[in-house]
Amino acid sequence: MALRRRRQIAWTLRGLALLAALALLAGAFGARSGGLVEAERWFAHPVPLLGTAVVLVVVSLVVELEFRTRFSQIGCAVALVGLIVVSAPYVVLGLLLDGDGRPVDRKAHPDRPGLALTVTDVAFSIDPLYQVEVVTGTGWSARHWELGTWGEGTGHGYYRSAEWTGPDRITVTSDEETAVFVLDPVTGRPGAPRVTKH
Repeated sequence: MALRRRRQIAWTLRGLALLAALALLAGAFGARSGGLVEAERWFAHPVPLLGTAVVLVVVSLVVELEFRTRFSQIGCAVALVGLIVVSAPYVVLGLLLDGDGRPVDRKAHPDRPGLALTVTDVAFSIDPLYQVEVVTGTGWSARHWELGTWGEGTGHGYYRSAEWTGPDRITVTSDEETAVFVLDPVTGRPGAPRVTKH
């Protein structure tokens, strides 16, 4: 294969790796409180995207380099096997833990269809860990605002319920406290909670 052709293929692969990294960045911004729901759903998967970027860069290096001697061919094979052995446990663990959680409840606002209250079990173990969020908007413009996480070790107690208790008010109850969130009437962004201990 001509050197020029190999370089074109290598830079194409690097461009694809850059696209995977940019998608990962979009997913990271989407996963933040206030981020876009669809960006998180599609791109907040660090293990597959980062793994794809690394593989594409490694393959681009292999394509671009010329391995004429037996020593260089063996060295490349050893380096690739070492990379696979070192990265395999991280990839397997990341794929097992990569998930959006298990949806538990979704309650639309009684008067405003563009608002919804969602409860998701985000625990990686048997003990539930409930993340409560408010979703504003629909489609690609929908944003999610995190209200908090309730469960063992969170300091908020065990989750009991999350309800709409007013036009712009959400009440989350646990066995230890009641937290009341007031939403901005225009953006739907929640303010700091007013917490009452039981």
